[in-house]
Amino acid sequence: MSTFSSPLHAHYPEEPYIANLGHWLADVADTPHCFRNAAEQSARMLSMCSPAGQEEFFMEVGDAVASRTASPPKLSDAEKSERIAKAKAKALAPRYRTELLQS
Repeated sequence: MSTFSSPLHAHYPEEPYIANLGHWLADVADTPHCFRNAAEQSARMLSMCSPAGQEEFFMEVGDAVASRTASPPKLSDAEKSERIAKAKAKALAPRYRTELLQS
């Protein structure tokens, strides 16, 4: 994972880490982790997954933008609530062999 803008808080079992602009993080397979944007502005990151397939999960649960520099879409209150509840991600997780842990 490489950050391209705002700092991202990365949480791993060993310790939390703040990834600032230009930082790279490498995840070990089957290591629980999460990322959180603690800034007021949108954050951008590039995540590479191997083997391929996980990117399809992100495409299904994420919100598409027009270009790599476009702002994120404005979400309604209902859409924000759905993202917080992670209902779509929970429903799709088994198809992508993904385990969502409690936060």
